[in-house]
Amino acid sequence: MTTAAAGSPRTYQVRTYGCQMNVHDSERISGLLEDAGYVRAAEADEQPDVVVFNTCAVRENADNRLYGNLGHLRPVKAKHPGMQIAVGGCLAQKDRGDIVRKAPWVDVVFGTHNIGALPALLDRARHNAAAEVEILESLEVFPSTLPTRRESTYAGWVSISVGCNNTCTFCIVPSLRGKEKDRRPGDILSEVRALADSGVLEVTLLGQNVNSYGVEFGDRYAFGKLLRACGDIDGLERVRFTSPHPKDFTDDVIAAMAETPNVCHSLHMPLQSGSDDVLRAMRRSYRSERYLGIISKVRAAMPDAAITTDIIVGFPGETEADFARTLDLVREARFSSAFTFQYSKRPGTPAATMDGQLPKQVVQERYERLIACVEEITWAENKKLVGETVEVLVAVGEGRKDERTGRMSGRARDGRLVHFATGELAGRIRPGDIVHTVVTYAAPHHLNADGAPLAHRRTRAGDAAEAGQVPRTPGVLLGLPTIGAPAAAPAPVGGCTAQ
Repeated sequence: MTTAAAGSPRTYQVRTYGCQMNVHDSERISGLLEDAGYVRAAEADEQPDVVVFNTCAVRENADNRLYGNLGHLRPVKAKHPGMQIAVGGCLAQKDRGDIVRKAPWVDVVFGTHNIGALPALLDRARHNAAAEVEILESLEVFPSTLPTRRESTYAGWVSISVGCNNTCTFCIVPSLRGKEKDRRPGDILSEVRALADSGVLEVTLLGQNVNSYGVEFGDRYAFGKLLRACGDIDGLERVRFTSPHPKDFTDDVIAAMAETPNVCHSLHMPLQSGSDDVLRAMRRSYRSERYLGIISKVRAAMPDAAITTDIIVGFPGETEADFARTLDLVREARFSSAFTFQYSKRPGTPAATMDGQLPKQVVQERYERLIACVEEITWAENKKLVGETVEVLVAVGEGRKDERTGRMSGRARDGRLVHFATGELAGRIRPGDIVHTVVTYAAPHHLNADGAPLAHRRTRAGDAAEAGQVPRTPGVLLGLPTIGAPAAAPAPVGGCTAQ
């Protein structure tokens, strides 16, 4: 591989936009590049040799954001001979050669199905002094067989499927990620065991629609079985998953959640709208009664369950009465949190050409009312936890004000964000450790625990964080994780996995 200077490897930087699936794909991109001899650039390095954009196409402004960032890099690249820019992910799958036409200083464009080709494409573009665009229409290998540079010592993403068989009229993901492809259960569990053996305490199972897992091999109960199997893995303390689809949610999954001790009582269940008419126009294939029935069963089995959701405001044809039904359902469901979106027209989706596109000011006004309603409920639900003891998995980068307030932050078992005082344990608690503490204050989006922790448990994940190490998995069947250089974990956001 060509080096930036004699004897020094080329440096890289990955910039990630979008959902948890993209965050995990970026871990694979980093693993591939490091296997090829690249070295991660320091955060302060403004001129890495390779910059990779892993893009999202779900929101309307995704294109503007990408091309704006590419424009900012153009003069940087002009002053840095040998620098390369690569664009991958969903927007690359959608725009293809248009990216090089609009931004001819881009060197490589690769799609969602051929992440593994990136090192070769960079070498080819450098050798030929010309842009390389390679977009495949289907997977050649399942992405989790690729080397992965994990971003956290304590929490890991594990893909159980890619793609989606649903046909929601607002969603562009199926055309960019393809039809659902399921991994074999043994491969998934091998990856989870490898992570647990390296000290990872929490695993999140990922898929565009996790609870349809098993459709490829004809087992509609496969996801519940997978959750139960995760309960048998030594050292694995927390299991989460995102995102299920209400139409495929079965009672056996609720039972598996309730009966498997390490499966967290947190559920992200996308709603999108409380109006049956809008759900029908969205082609969501369930109705509000079915949705609320699932919520009721989950709470009956797990009264402490924290349920989060996704809601879209302003879908074409949405009336004021439709929107009122959404507010009514939000009040009845009592969500602990919600990702809320203003409808975003995406070319290529059926909804983009529907009649009844709403004026921006109408959508904005409804959005503000929805936010107020959600926050009133989440605040009331969080207040119920004041005085309760919570178990917190200490995290990196969750509390933006931690340095100023002297607190640390992490997630409770139900997924809520907790900012906690360290008391006499200041300097001894590490990311990846477990703390038990008492909630003293509630806000709409977080909890505070300002008393001294009741207990602190040091973990192998905390040891690794203290030593500056993160797991690297060289493909799920190729051996146990090794250790690489540290990095701050990117914050996951709602997006295309939330269907």
